[in-house]
Amino acid sequence: MVLYTAPFPNSCLSALHAVSWALIFPCYWLLDRLVASFIPIACQKRQRADDPCYLQLLCTVLFAPVYLALLVASLPFAFVGFLLWSPLQSARRPYIYSRLEDKGPAGGAALLSEWKGTGPGKSFCFATANLCLLPDSLARLNNVFNTQARAKEIGQRIRNGASRPQIKIYIDSPTNTSISAASFSSLVSPQGSDGVARAVPGSIKRTASVEYKGDSGHHSSDEAANGPASGDPAEGGSLEDACIVRIGGEDGGRPPEADDSASGGQARNGASGGSWGQTPNHSQRDGDSGSLGSPSASRESLVKARDVGSGEPGATNSKLPYKASGVKKAAARKRRHPDEAFDHEVSAFFPANLDFLCLQEVFDKRAAAKLKAQLHGYFEYILYDVGVYGCQGCCSFKCLNSGLFFASRYPIMDVAYHCYPNGRGSDGLASKGALFLKVQVGSTPQDQRIVGYISCTHLHALPEDSAIRCEQLDLLQDWLADFRKSTSSSSTANPEELVAFDVVCGDFNFDNCSSDDKLEQQHSLFTHYKDPCRLGPGEEKSWAIGTMLDTDNLYDEDVCTPDNLQKVLETEEGRREYLAFPTSKSPGAGQKGRKDLLKGNGRRIDYMLYAEEGLCPDWKAEVEEFSFITQLSGLTDHLPVAMRLMVSAGEEEA
Repeated sequence: MVLYTAPFPNSCLSALHAVSWALIFPCYWLLDRLVASFIPIACQKRQRADDPCYLQLLCTVLFAPVYLALLVASLPFAFVGFLLWSPLQSARRPYIYSRLEDKGPAGGAALLSEWKGTGPGKSFCFATANLCLLPDSLARLNNVFNTQARAKEIGQRIRNGASRPQIKIYIDSPTNTSISAASFSSLVSPQGSDGVARAVPGSIKRTASVEYKGDSGHHSSDEAANGPASGDPAEGGSLEDACIVRIGGEDGGRPPEADDSASGGQARNGASGGSWGQTPNHSQRDGDSGSLGSPSASRESLVKARDVGSGEPGATNSKLPYKASGVKKAAARKRRHPDEAFDHEVSAFFPANLDFLCLQEVFDKRAAAKLKAQLHGYFEYILYDVGVYGCQGCCSFKCLNSGLFFASRYPIMDVAYHCYPNGRGSDGLASKGALFLKVQVGSTPQDQRIVGYISCTHLHALPEDSAIRCEQLDLLQDWLADFRKSTSSSSTANPEELVAFDVVCGDFNFDNCSSDDKLEQQHSLFTHYKDPCRLGPGEEKSWAIGTMLDTDNLYDEDVCTPDNLQKVLETEEGRREYLAFPTSKSPGAGQKGRKDLLKGNGRRIDYMLYAEEGLCPDWKAEVEEFSFITQLSGLTDHLPVAMRLMVSAGEEEA
């Protein structure tokens, strides 16, 4: 299949579209700014209540007439541009494919050679998130703002969170000699104060030892920012990115505390609060940074460092960005229920070695371009601007695209997009739909391709429209079955492809605990695909938490950084305070009143499902780890979720 790298089939149509949008954009931007000036976010409302002479209010009074006058002046140009823009949409392609070729060891071509379908198996990591990258006036309705700056900051955090080295923690004590599950979400590469990766000593006295396999010398600043090439040593990959952390129980002296000065023990990280926009409860301070790419990052985002000198000359400047006790705490956060076969946690980072990223509500085209530019530092293959505009393909006129965005480290083979035809109300203005992808993840010694299927969707949002969401789930299953059939080049007698996984994810806009969502909870999709967080219709696993944040409290001091939000969500009181819970349709029963009556852990509307059937015979897909991620705190009103899936080959393949 040919993947579309441009929105139009020829340069002439692209030029006409550019001219039409140039005529429309001034009117669009002025209208957005005018409306946004009258929609304050929560912290601005509080400031306005405390200070009648609040500066923002004065700016609104001064600039609103200017915006209005310029808007009126731009309307004739926008009308001409619209007459040209609208018919062009019938020739527009439903997505744009972007590839930034990486010939290094982390490139897509190199990754295909890592797994041959033999051996102990291969793990693949998936993540999904709703980013609320709407035009600023609409984003403010969800209490987020500054869409363009947020898009850049989100991309930096995801990229740098995913490019951390993979950490494996081994417990070594007189009472516990077991090996813990692989940790995919703690610690970053040790960095010097100049932002360059430093050598790590081979051991830490008494409590921990850290060993980086491979070259432990200086790395380029590029590698320090984006992390080393990924790969699992257990799967025949490079050992360079595997950090082995040993927690020992032998007696010994306590290592001295590291210098707490701003320049002494700082390390790059992606969990710090953002510098993209300031709020009264989250002001920029020395040592505070919005991304891993910054040379000085918030010390709060990592546990404070201890000196890890081995006692040898020249070892006094070697430091690790965590306490020994912090490692134990990070390991303890990975809880495993006695009846659960995989680890689960609330993590302040995106998982290391993230393979596939599915995003929703990336509606703004300029924000999508900024997000793409940041993510291309880690993901080689990206699909963006997915959807249709105007009247083509769907029943109603579409002002916005689908908001779907996909990034992958593995090559994309086939793509299909379908728009849901039954959207109504405000949801009908966006071309919400489903994006289906086929990716290649390896090849066998017999030159059979190993492939996987990923479906990303965003369902109807209006809470009272359960029937519409169920119809969309029906369409999702039908479209996915057609996509698999049309893109399969295999037959039972002569299999040219081996299917390793089939994953469905996205924002479903219903949860598994609300009585109002019973119809969706019982849909047949959940019989064909398994939800790791679900016991059955209306019944969640005890560790599962909601993914929808209470928008009124997004900028509170307690949750304005990823570390703070992580700590809050690990307590029942914190979840009840800062997560959104189902609201009653009866009048007078608001969010605050309902929380006291609920026993759940919030509304989980962002799903990650996987199929156990329809894969290569004798192969099995099992969840290895599931995470609720707080790294985007203050940047969106949803919690991203991530799942690491282990695909194990059968004995015949081995």
